[in-house]
Amino acid sequence: MSWLTNFVLPKIRAVVSKKDVPDNLWKKCPGCEQMLFHRELEANLDVCRNCGHHLRIGAVRRLQILFDDAAFSRIELPKTVADPLRFRDRRRYTDRLKEAQAAYGSGNDTVIVAHGRIGGRQAVVASFEFGFMGGSMGIAAGEAVLAAARLAVLQEAGLVVVPASGGARMQEGILSLMQMPRTIIAADMVKEAGLPYIVLLTDPTTGGVSASFAMVGDITLAEPGAIVGFAGARVIEETIREKLPEGFQRAEYLLDHGMVDLVVPRAELRATIGRLLGLLCDPQPKALPATPGAA
Repeated sequence: MSWLTNFVLPKIRAVVSKKDVPDNLWKKCPGCEQMLFHRELEANLDVCRNCGHHLRIGAVRRLQILFDDAAFSRIELPKTVADPLRFRDRRRYTDRLKEAQAAYGSGNDTVIVAHGRIGGRQAVVASFEFGFMGGSMGIAAGEAVLAAARLAVLQEAGLVVVPASGGARMQEGILSLMQMPRTIIAADMVKEAGLPYIVLLTDPTTGGVSASFAMVGDITLAEPGAIVGFAGARVIEETIREKLPEGFQRAEYLLDHGMVDLVVPRAELRATIGRLLGLLCDPQPKALPATPGAA
């Protein structure tokens, strides 16, 4: 019986039992609802091969796409007060923070700041993580944008900010709204140093983020289909009691109305930002060598 139990029976069970298939091998495109294989989707930079819809990506993935050879160095950000107002709604604010940090790392918040090279040019990137409480901007996010600006000035590098946010963080009340002028100050620091300040609008960029540093870039880029605006379309329709135009608050609509300089597919972002950094850092083209014998 031991031979049957220990050898034959496990073999039979291995043949007839149904293998468990991971549930994260396929992802449905929000645009066309096609099922996309995870490896193919990753190879295509999380852009749907059928309709071109740009799926939301995390902050670290964003840095890997933007920096040359996916090489960058993250910086340690200033420590901030975790729950300045001791806020509680249906749950304690501290519990929400702990849950988000369990997914993205202890001590992390909405913004990741890193430096490296883009198109061969030194750059500092502040990238928002929408998965962390909707990318909401609180004290920690404001400090991170300021830290990114200071680093850019110190390194004489361009600053690229990539917002993906639902706006100010309600759990921090007026303190979160104070980050709007603080981030404007951060942008001004970079501009006053004569350095490029580039903003890449991604899906979504709304609320207090869109009303502050996200709209004051020297150059404003956007990914295709990104929602950009202050209030939601439904709220605006209910307020003005009119039907909004098709594609309202989408990146392409903003481009047509002069609020965005370029709508750039994800695969072209690194080359485009690198080229812009080069043009803004060296606005004067180098003189060509004189041709021998030329008059």
